[in-house]
Amino acid sequence: MGQKKCPHCGEWSSWTTNMNDVCDHCGKPLGGRDLEYHEIRERDKQANKEQWIFNIREDDSELMKVLKKVGNFFYTVYMAILTFLAWLIAALPG
Repeated sequence: MGQKKCPHCGEWSSWTTNMNDVCDHCGKPLGGRDLEYHEIRERDKQANKEQWIFNIREDDSELMKVLKKVGNFFYTVYMAILTFLAWLIAALPG
C-alpha cells in the first residue's frame, strides 16, 4: 500500500492503486484524470460493442443468435486471412 497526493485538496492519502480509492481528507476520488479517462474509455467500449453488427443481444431470437455466431466466425477467419497476407507481403521484401 502506498500514498497518493489528492488532485482536489493536495493532501497525501493512502492508496491501494485502485482508481476508485477516495481521499482520506476530502472524500473525493484519487483517480483524477485517470479515473475520468477510464470511465470515458469504458463508455466508448460499451457503445462500440453495442454498435457491432454481430453483437448478440438477449432479445434476439435463437435463429438470429446462431446467424450472428456464424457471422462472427467467418469475420474472424476473414480477418486472419487478411492479416496473414499483410504479414506475407511485409516479410517478402526483407
